[in-house]
Amino acid sequence: MLSRITCISIIVALVTVAIAPLQAAERPNVLFIAIDDLRCDLGSLGVKHAKTPHLDAFAQTARVFTKHFVQVPTCGASRCALLRGLYPTVASQINNGGILQTQAEWREQSLPMIFRASGYRTLALGKITHHPGGKTGKDWVDGPDELAGAWDRSWIPNTPWKTPERLMHGYANGMRRQPGKSPAWEAHEGPDEAYPDAWIATEAIETLQDLAAKNEPWFFGVGFFKPHLPFAAPKRWHDMHASSVPTLDPTVAKKPEWRSGWHKSGEFRTNYGHESGRDPETDHEYAQLMRRSYAACVSYMDAQVGRVLDELKRLKLDHNTIVVFWSDHGFLLGEHAIWGKHCLYERALQSPLMIRYPGLSFPGVPCHGIVETVDLFPTLMELCELQSPTNLNGRSLLPQLRDPNKPTSKPAYSFWTGGQKTVRTDRWRLIAGDMKNNSYLQLELFDYKTDPEETRNHHDQHPEVVAELLKLLEKVPHPTKSVSQNPG
Repeated sequence: MLSRITCISIIVALVTVAIAPLQAAERPNVLFIAIDDLRCDLGSLGVKHAKTPHLDAFAQTARVFTKHFVQVPTCGASRCALLRGLYPTVASQINNGGILQTQAEWREQSLPMIFRASGYRTLALGKITHHPGGKTGKDWVDGPDELAGAWDRSWIPNTPWKTPERLMHGYANGMRRQPGKSPAWEAHEGPDEAYPDAWIATEAIETLQDLAAKNEPWFFGVGFFKPHLPFAAPKRWHDMHASSVPTLDPTVAKKPEWRSGWHKSGEFRTNYGHESGRDPETDHEYAQLMRRSYAACVSYMDAQVGRVLDELKRLKLDHNTIVVFWSDHGFLLGEHAIWGKHCLYERALQSPLMIRYPGLSFPGVPCHGIVETVDLFPTLMELCELQSPTNLNGRSLLPQLRDPNKPTSKPAYSFWTGGQKTVRTDRWRLIAGDMKNNSYLQLELFDYKTDPEETRNHHDQHPEVVAELLKLLEKVPHPTKSVSQNPG
């Protein structure tokens, strides 16, 4: 016969086992939606020509951070900073090989690894790291994994494009990009499924249905491709923007006359063909075509994200799911005579960030404080009550989620190749580069109070501001060793 104490111990053990899955299921899920090359062209961010009804509706339920800045203006390196919660520390973390080349040093403390070690199911669909599906070999089908061991599953749907590389740069109905030959845009007369993002949305919906039937918390990253080049989307989305996209003021489209970080738009000009040598810098109609095509891709992406958010609500998963909407960087559509990212100007570094969680205070009220991509790591740790690494550069945004008027605690720092780095405060941005003999030869100061489009370099007029911002830059060392640009 069992003793009374033994019986009580058995009952306690059984009760503990019985309630453990319930406790796990009550932990908040995370739906992390990553967008590629999306500048702040959303209706909810005040862009009048934008047609983004689904994200605008989501913004009314979330906290929109109107001054969110990324750490590096290129895909892989920006995502590397996100997943590390750290500013880049070595040169490989400011190009698109960063996640693969340095992952062994930090992957155990990466965002998805901590979630997985804490009992979460971790999933990465589409483009979450640099390579869709997380593979790095030929056509990104096999070879070493990015962040090996961090995901329970990292994959792309089974599509007509066959491989992740073809999917990433896909044209209609499975057509692949021919580098240097394929057009920078396409408007195919067909359904949304003619292009990759509709397949990502469908796969995400099916995955949510599967997760709803399981009794475990999850971190689900869903990475869409548009509006990344090529600016290819079904024709109906192009038709929607046939006359709505404004032209660019010539003073804004002008190449900087001062020593600057200007570049020749290598990704746009080299990776794609341009009929009859058309150049948006000199061909006004072609420039407008590119802007309209970009807007079409944004609207197409908005519709696909909307499908996923609708399914989350239909499944009643939204009651216990944190939703993050984030873009890895912005994109210049002719500003400073640049067609692309890969620079430290505002349009390249500023991107949308929205966060929604159950019980959010003041939903729909935006936060105008300066925030950075590295702030997402500690924010998610705190929201999910997980143990955060102590060395993160970011600061939790929970105070701003509770009170949108709460001041943020630091400026935003960003980095680029050739020793360039920048600091952004509420009013100013200082870009510093070309250091020789402990002095920067390239200094660009922009005043967003009087010159929001960066049409003038103000550094000669405000030496005291330059001195103050240089002191801030000195607090953050530039990554060691320089690297060449790797467009992507």
